[in-house]
Amino acid sequence: MTTSLFFYGTLRHVPLLKIALGRSLKADQLTEAALPDYASFAVQDEPFPTLIATKGSCADGLLACGLTSEDIARLDFYEGGFDYDLIDVVLEDGTPAQVYVCAPDAWTPAEAWDFDAWSAQWAQMSCFAATEVMGYYGQRSREYVAGIFSQIRARAWSKVLGGQTIAGQGVFKGKIDIERKARAYTGYFAVDEVSLRHERFDASTSPLIERSYFIAGDAALVLPYDPVRDRVLLVEQMRMGPLGRGDPEIWHLEPIAGRIDPGETAEQAARREATEEASLELSALETVARGYPSPGDSTGYYHIFVAVTDLPDGAAGVGGLANEDENIRSRLISFNDFIEMAEQQALANTPLTLLAYWLAYHRSRLRS
Repeated sequence: MTTSLFFYGTLRHVPLLKIALGRSLKADQLTEAALPDYASFAVQDEPFPTLIATKGSCADGLLACGLTSEDIARLDFYEGGFDYDLIDVVLEDGTPAQVYVCAPDAWTPAEAWDFDAWSAQWAQMSCFAATEVMGYYGQRSREYVAGIFSQIRARAWSKVLGGQTIAGQGVFKGKIDIERKARAYTGYFAVDEVSLRHERFDASTSPLIERSYFIAGDAALVLPYDPVRDRVLLVEQMRMGPLGRGDPEIWHLEPIAGRIDPGETAEQAARREATEEASLELSALETVARGYPSPGDSTGYYHIFVAVTDLPDGAAGVGGLANEDENIRSRLISFNDFIEMAEQQALANTPLTLLAYWLAYHRSRLRS
């Protein structure tokens, strides 16, 4: 038995549909179609639409015919995490089909959804996210995937940003042959295991190498600096790395930092994190560095800034987002004390040490 489905949203993007199905459909299985008395609306703060019964409207979409029970099972897994389920409908030309819809109050609708605008901004990220989601098909429940989807999407956005990264190091561009890649762990973070061979500097090929890497994503780090008062603001919080390593100092001093959310630039993330962690409004941002803190074992990538801002005596306090269980204390430290801490190796955070010496080099310019 085969089924026809009408797609009005992100699955109109054929590469995404291919990932969800795990196969390509033939050209004659896909046709443009329209669903009367319905309209698709963007979901507030989300990169996908919702379908709402709207008398007199018509939702454009894509009709996929000849779908198998396995296709439907895969699509149920993919769409189910978003609380979408199938209902029967009749298309504008009288063709019976099914379409995924959700409860009317599941999402907050915004403006009419623009498929072309979505494709330009979100299609690549959505394909990366769908690849991870469908990697759990047959292994995890759709409820489990829904519970970690914000992390999946953040990892996908990091891959989008990674594809835009060209540092210009002038390094060797050898061939990589990946024979196997598997997800060893997933949760708030993820770990992948790979088996690969790579080209060596003498043009030979390496033996099969077994490696793993930690998937951490892109983060923005920013050090607020007041050039008038000549002081910086640091944040202090409990950190899992020192806890796991057995460090007696589990609370650490750091620059303001946080993950870059999907759709954000590093600069936007730096400003948002400054507001969330320390209630600061930043003015000028100075780019200090962009790069991998540990390229041998992690995908983590840092975008590091110094921000010129106003740091009066009342700027320090306790902040953070309650819904992320953050408990962050901010501290005002004079430049002289800050650089002395760096000189004495009293800053146990390497990006913060980098920021100290960058600020020492550029301080006169910023103060002028």
